[in-house]
Amino acid sequence: MRTKLILVLCAVFCIAFSSSAYGQSYAITNARIVTVSGPAIEKGTIVVREGLIFAVGANVAVPADAIVFDGTGMTVYPGFIDAVSNLGMPAAPQRPAGPGGGAAAAAAAAAAQQAPTSNSNYPAGLRPEDMAADDLRAGDGQFEAARAAGFTTALVTGRSGIFNGQSAVINLAGDNVSGMIVRSPLAHHISFATIPGGYPGSLMGTFSALRQMFLDAQRQMEIEKLYEANPAGIRRPAADRSLSALYPALNRQMPVVFNAVTEREIVRALDFIREFNLRGIIAGGHEAGSVVDRLKAQNVPVIFSLNLPRRTTSAAADADPETLMTLRMREAVPKAPAALNNAGVKFAFQSGGLQSLTDFFANAAKTTENGLSKEAAIRAMTLGAAEILGVDKQLGSIEVGKIANLAVVKGDVFARDRFVSRVMVDGKVFEFKEQPRPPQGGPRGPGGPGGNPGGGAGGPGGPSVAGTYNITINIPGQPLPATLTITQQGNTVSGTMTSQLGTTAMTGNMSASGFSMSGGIEFGGSSITIVMQGSVAGSQISGNIDSPQGQIPFTGTRNP
Repeated sequence: MRTKLILVLCAVFCIAFSSSAYGQSYAITNARIVTVSGPAIEKGTIVVREGLIFAVGANVAVPADAIVFDGTGMTVYPGFIDAVSNLGMPAAPQRPAGPGGGAAAAAAAAAAQQAPTSNSNYPAGLRPEDMAADDLRAGDGQFEAARAAGFTTALVTGRSGIFNGQSAVINLAGDNVSGMIVRSPLAHHISFATIPGGYPGSLMGTFSALRQMFLDAQRQMEIEKLYEANPAGIRRPAADRSLSALYPALNRQMPVVFNAVTEREIVRALDFIREFNLRGIIAGGHEAGSVVDRLKAQNVPVIFSLNLPRRTTSAAADADPETLMTLRMREAVPKAPAALNNAGVKFAFQSGGLQSLTDFFANAAKTTENGLSKEAAIRAMTLGAAEILGVDKQLGSIEVGKIANLAVVKGDVFARDRFVSRVMVDGKVFEFKEQPRPPQGGPRGPGGPGGNPGGGAGGPGGPSVAGTYNITINIPGQPLPATLTITQQGNTVSGTMTSQLGTTAMTGNMSASGFSMSGGIEFGGSSITIVMQGSVAGSQISGNIDSPQGQIPFTGTRNP
């Protein structure tokens, strides 16, 4: 009897301890709270428990067991959403190219298309059954730069193909993929691209192939319905996983996102959407302002890319002048979100392949300088995005019961000197350290602003990571020595990593917690993307390298 009592007490203790650990609560107090779904609370409290928003308001009591963060001088936003992204996805296979490589490139591409990697009747790139979640990589390290910018959620899809893969909405934290996924699959994604070395090899062929696949899927679906209703006397229809993957789109159960930037591409996408009665979405949409009436009439939202057009050629006197069309486009694109908003077209923001997520907010500011209100811009990166992605009951605003995805920001969210002090992702806290800034107009020492060689990190006065390092990449059972060279100019870092695998050029930026650089390594005839996240303390450097094969730590020392 005594043994039984002890076992019962142990069980009760374990359950209570587990509940306490899982039910840890947090409170952010004295902060300005932008709920997005309602009016802002000028000085309020948010309580988070078990990964959910438990309470929010001006007069909320702080639980006795809560870990408290003082938000004085801070503004709390719903975690920002990148509405189309490749975060966590492996790099696209390299396309062979170069002088004299035409026939060889075509042969290699054709061989890749024929590789037995799928039971599909269609070549790689024309397989709508492919899912982003199958290739998604977990691990907090690869999302550090995005979180430091205030992002907590992204819609991710593949990097290549005509069908880019059925996308997934993920939260940007988690040790495993299943823990990151909020919704999968979400939508089909289609790019007006071609298949090198195979069919379709032209845009005309791409439109033809897409239309034929959707027509074939319609016919296949009708045949299967007839067979299911009465199979007698009807030849059994052959299964086709690629065509059946299109059934939810044809039945309006799954949206189809068309990557369309120019007015011509958008019009073609709208024609396709109308022909097959799809739940269409335009992604990119730089010239969407020219077709707002049609977007509104067809009820097609736009996920607008904040990778705004900019001059890429030298501004030297002997440089070729830009065309009038280019100049007009660069002037018109930042005005498109205001045009969409004024016409009542739903829209959200995406990074669109920006090299630095700092530019996401700087470019969003440009849209507010061109007619869009700041409130509408914030909504486009929070609740507006969640509504288009169909996850607004879980994300996008600060409301009781929603997932605790929060961004705590110091300063104007659209300013370059904004600072994200912490984010919560699924209630998990990530904190960032602000780099000190000297007074405006202060003295400059040698080597750049603030007296740091290489210009310093995070602006004037920040630490420098510039230098050459001997590092060891700690691959289990086979440590790999390498030389890492980093140059630095303000918040921008670049460099090379040289090992027995060759030399890799890398670029990136500084965050409050260190540096982040990415680059491609040629391996096995293809290119894989790696992301190096690290920090420097004195002469010591350490961090992690994220690759499609997982996360690998590295350590090293700076050369004198």
